[in-house]
Amino acid sequence: MSENSVGKSYPRVDARGKVTGQTLYSGDLVMKGMLHMKILMAERPHARVKDIRVEKALASPGVVAVYTAKDVPLNEYGLQIPDQPVLCGPGASKPHTDIVRFVGDQVAVVVANFEVEAEAAMKLIEVDYEDLPLLSDPITAMRPDAPLLHPDRGATNVCVHYKIRKGNVDAAFANADVIVEGEYHTPVQEHAYLQPEAGLAYIDEQGLVTVEAAGQWTHADRETIAHALGLPDEMVRVVYPAIGGAFGGREDMSVQIVLALAAWKLQRPVKIVWSRRESIIGHGKRHEVFLKAKWGATSEGKLVAAESELVGDGGAYMYTSNKVLGNAAITSTGPYFIPNVKVDVYGVYTNNLPGAAFRGFGAPQALFMAESQMNKLAEQLGMDAVEFRLLNALRDGDTLGVGTPAPNPVSIVECIEAARDKFGWKKRNTQHATRNKQRASIVRGRGFAAGFKNVGFSFGYQENCWAKVEIHGNGAMDRVIVHHAGAEVGQGTHTVMIQMAAQVLGIPESKVELRTSDSATQGNPGSASASRLTFMAGNSIKGAAEAALAKWNVEERPAIAEFKYLAPRTTPFDKETGYSMPNFQYAYVAQAAEVEVDTETGHVRVIRLVSADDVGKAINPDLVVGQIEGAVVQAHGYALLEEYKMKDGKVLTDQFSTYLIPTIWDIPEKVESVLVEVPDPNGPWGARGMGELPYLPVAPAIAAAIHDATGVWISEFPFTPERVLRALGKIE
Repeated sequence: MSENSVGKSYPRVDARGKVTGQTLYSGDLVMKGMLHMKILMAERPHARVKDIRVEKALASPGVVAVYTAKDVPLNEYGLQIPDQPVLCGPGASKPHTDIVRFVGDQVAVVVANFEVEAEAAMKLIEVDYEDLPLLSDPITAMRPDAPLLHPDRGATNVCVHYKIRKGNVDAAFANADVIVEGEYHTPVQEHAYLQPEAGLAYIDEQGLVTVEAAGQWTHADRETIAHALGLPDEMVRVVYPAIGGAFGGREDMSVQIVLALAAWKLQRPVKIVWSRRESIIGHGKRHEVFLKAKWGATSEGKLVAAESELVGDGGAYMYTSNKVLGNAAITSTGPYFIPNVKVDVYGVYTNNLPGAAFRGFGAPQALFMAESQMNKLAEQLGMDAVEFRLLNALRDGDTLGVGTPAPNPVSIVECIEAARDKFGWKKRNTQHATRNKQRASIVRGRGFAAGFKNVGFSFGYQENCWAKVEIHGNGAMDRVIVHHAGAEVGQGTHTVMIQMAAQVLGIPESKVELRTSDSATQGNPGSASASRLTFMAGNSIKGAAEAALAKWNVEERPAIAEFKYLAPRTTPFDKETGYSMPNFQYAYVAQAAEVEVDTETGHVRVIRLVSADDVGKAINPDLVVGQIEGAVVQAHGYALLEEYKMKDGKVLTDQFSTYLIPTIWDIPEKVESVLVEVPDPNGPWGARGMGELPYLPVAPAIAAAIHDATGVWISEFPFTPERVLRALGKIE
């Protein structure tokens, strides 16, 4: 038997190939006889496509084919509902698919011998548009007299509405000693993957339409592609090469369907790589959310009521707005026990880019509101922010806003205490701001925030995950092959898969081989999202390895076993009250931040951020720390720097020269990770999912620190110098 593999910081199995350049990403793929594709995007937010003329493009040098809506067998797709055309234009098989609803809607594709030829031909396509009324604001789009963006989807642009009704908020507010009301606004965020959307499609040796492109769920991608092409699922194969970042944004299709369409029709390999501008305007972003809150507490510091309204800009199509905003509804009360809750959450169709999954999945937006309310209430009560949280933190048996207890064990208290202790948080009831001795304009402050998020899919979906393990050898185990289609999106999941198999079988990690991410040869893994993959893949690999080991022990050679893990059941929201058991587990986080604010320039610098995350069990501690640091940096960009600007449905920040993401010079000076390990009884070796956790409370922690330093609350971010100076009254 080898030393324990679980709990060890085993080196990443994909590290060498990635740092040497040997690993191939989607944009690196080549194949003999390969053609190149370019996509004509609408570049207008709302219009009817009256006519498309492609004759000049077809006659252009090197062009092999041009495809429009009439060439798509079933011109619809969508991860949740099929409300998006593959190509917008006349002559399609579905009604209302001749309308473009955002600037990145795809109108035509050109396939040529070389990319430069495809691009030149694309510019020769002539499209006649009839512009339609623009809806760029979700509040306006909610009005009964607003033009309908999806007339086949009902009589309103409101595509999501969730209600939570727990107790009696009116009576509770009447008895509250302190009430705090606030309005908040959280911005759009660009995923900014290192590898933009790209892929290669071809017909494989079995005759399957094969798409190699980055994604997060092989089998969901296969189903979506097959549906649009009118093919059986088993005629389509999806393979993931190396994935250059995902963060939720690759859950939804971008280039896959049109690549498959062209390869299928031409029976030749076809490749595409989007430019950065195409990526920024052509694919979903983090939801912009408008929030209102009214929270009450007693003079002793006990929360009594929370009333909130959240309006999320769903953009042109559903994507995962229904799930993102469902999660926002759950997390809108923070990780606290509140006996009386009223929440209304709306998702609204507009002519903006679709709101998509993005790390945190609705919780960062909801928690910015919830944690800001908590910090304001603590101040009104004259209580320490940490003490106030500990007084109200969820404990085993406490009911969430949805009326049912959070699954045990609930570990938010342990996370708050761990962050407090690591940071060295001292209680005080007075304004903190300290001034820099060298520069009087620089003031320093500290802030605290906490959060929680589901592990795994929610609302009644039966969570499941497949794995297969083969043990080869005669007297001893010579090698083990693990088959699992779960996506490696940079989080290190393939490394921990090897560790978990090695742990069960008692062998060195070096004897374990992985076969990954091929829908043709592997069962359904579920998505690399919802902080679920270590939890779900771990349980499936553990089950398969244990079954294979049992066969090995009775001399079966090779010993091969498959296993499908089924997670505990969940239930959907009650339509009127939200009452439900929406998730089988949550994970918890608390953070403390220290910032410097220059009151002359408005510049905010994060000096130090402590993040205490309950991971249940750190399968690979170094990878967990990497996830925490990466999430904090990404959330820091969201909070301080990244400003995605649109006007009249058009993107103004369509390059990295105008949409600024953090560089090494912009990130927090010090990030300290605290691994809290309160085992989940259902998790593999007690592990909980944690990839999204460290992202959640960063913005409200920084907001509280800015307030501590300056005395002003800022209710929207990013906290740019201009916004800080305006809050300080230095500029109009």
